[in-house]
Amino acid sequence: MLKIAIPGGKALNVSHLVLDCNGTIALDGGLIAGVAKRLAALAGDLEVHVLTADTFGSVEEQLTTIHCRLSIIPKEDQARAKKNYVQELGPDHCVCIGNGRNDHLMLRESALGIAVIQTEGAALASLTAADVISTSILDALDLLLHPLRLTATLRM
Repeated sequence: MLKIAIPGGKALNVSHLVLDCNGTIALDGGLIAGVAKRLAALAGDLEVHVLTADTFGSVEEQLTTIHCRLSIIPKEDQARAKKNYVQELGPDHCVCIGNGRNDHLMLRESALGIAVIQTEGAALASLTAADVISTSILDALDLLLHPLRLTATLRM
């Protein structure tokens, strides 16, 4: 579990990291360099979940070296599927990271939602649903590895 004190706000006690795949931890069907290393470092404190419709059909191969739960979601109504997944885990215990329009409900639902703006861009709905916006998945994951950065960003 990762515990993060937020001065003037609610303390975060999260045990799940829920990630979108394409556009978030992967680009054009390939894992972004540096992601695996950071996820391995976080795996001691957080259970890592990857949600995807597997657009490129290569997600299992990409994630072979990463200790995570992979969930292939239906191609239809992905936003609702992601939200339901977070609800089953317990939203108060989830950090979610995504970039697409289909990520906005899980970002809003979670204890901490982080939207990333990278090469693929980011949907406005996800940006407005997030608590934090980052310009890199590596920086977003580093926020969890160095929680005082989150404290500084989210303090009241």
